[in-house]
Amino acid sequence: MAEIKPLRAWRYHNKFTPQIDSLTSPLFDVVSKKQREALYQNPLNSIHLSVPRGENPAENAAALLDDWKRDNVLHQDELPAIYVYYQHFQLAGSNKSYVRKGFLCHIKAYDWNEKVLLRHENTIPDAVNDRIELLEKTLLNSSATHGLYADPDFRLEQLMDEAMLDPVYETEDYQGARDVLAIIQDAKVIEQFINVLKDKQVLLADGHHRYEGSLEYRKKMMAANPKHTGNEAYNYHLMYLTNSESDDLRILPTHRLLEKLPIPKEEFLQKLEPYFVVTPKEDPFELNEVIAGKPWAFGLYLDGLAYKLRLKPEVHGMINWETTPEVKQLDLTVLHFFVFEKVLGIASEAQRNYPGLSYVRNFTECISKVDTHAAEAAFITNEVSMEQVKNVCFSGAIMPQKSTFFYPKVICGFVFSSIKEDEFTRETDPCF
Repeated sequence: MAEIKPLRAWRYHNKFTPQIDSLTSPLFDVVSKKQREALYQNPLNSIHLSVPRGENPAENAAALLDDWKRDNVLHQDELPAIYVYYQHFQLAGSNKSYVRKGFLCHIKAYDWNEKVLLRHENTIPDAVNDRIELLEKTLLNSSATHGLYADPDFRLEQLMDEAMLDPVYETEDYQGARDVLAIIQDAKVIEQFINVLKDKQVLLADGHHRYEGSLEYRKKMMAANPKHTGNEAYNYHLMYLTNSESDDLRILPTHRLLEKLPIPKEEFLQKLEPYFVVTPKEDPFELNEVIAGKPWAFGLYLDGLAYKLRLKPEVHGMINWETTPEVKQLDLTVLHFFVFEKVLGIASEAQRNYPGLSYVRNFTECISKVDTHAAEAAFITNEVSMEQVKNVCFSGAIMPQKSTFFYPKVICGFVFSSIKEDEFTRETDPCF
């Protein structure tokens, strides 16, 4: 099953450790424009590698990476390691503390049909193309994707806890989470990580675009290499692995915003009625509460008016998309089929790149966007459960795009992973 390897990470030189707070950055697909502009002001911030700017951003990132290596801004660890990464956090409105425990390593970039790494979500093509170009130019994974493995015996947690007694980085990130990194270089301990994963499938929780970028680059390199063995650096990808059986895995809802309805709002509301019970609500800020825990229920905020939508159970069987029963049961499938396809006339495939359709985690932001006329309609959703993610993955199907928001997000800047042959794990390294 899943083949993982330790890696010789590139990290900021030790002289920058006291400044690590100012060098980390959010993932490329969650960093806001305002955050980007602020981070770009620091010439050493990791944003310059993960979300480069300019007319030729990927080439700019590659040139900057060479400069940073030459000037000793980044240095490569001498020994291969497993990088233990903990995130301590609380959720809004709760005093409960969580700690998501995981580790960073290289994993073979398995094709989807190999059924070793399983996806649960559609991707947006433009974002994949962007990641492919960046990887091809830099040969660097600037941030890790997030994968889940199932280990109900929690065999690795004690090893990770022990490593955390001597962390190398500790910082508070933009989400308010406390991020801590520790390093395991003991070959015998690393072997235990490899052994636990070797009989596991891995569910891709977050980073579908970055992972698909690695897959496409691997295919290109395989085609160009008649002596391909499967052990070349281009076969591997940087991943953050966490135990799916942990109670500290949190998934938050991702709401939908439409900049402009393709039909008049009066017609839209009228067309909803054959499929939904439409109930007006006084306060839009209660929409997330009135749908909480209710299947196939959504909040709609449209032109200053709030509604609760609840699918009529008898129409659920109308869903005729070629997918599995597990996917058809999902709230977001109901939303995308009945609202976007049946009512608004946006076909399933067109939804992936539909202009003006955006995905927003923050509930208050959704209300604000409609109030300020930055969007015409907000669709408020419930979160997807971990059990639903597992069921969909194992069914072999995928959810609508942007279905899950695993919280907190991994940050960039702690560890960079090279897939240049002369910088990859060496055959003489332990655990190779």
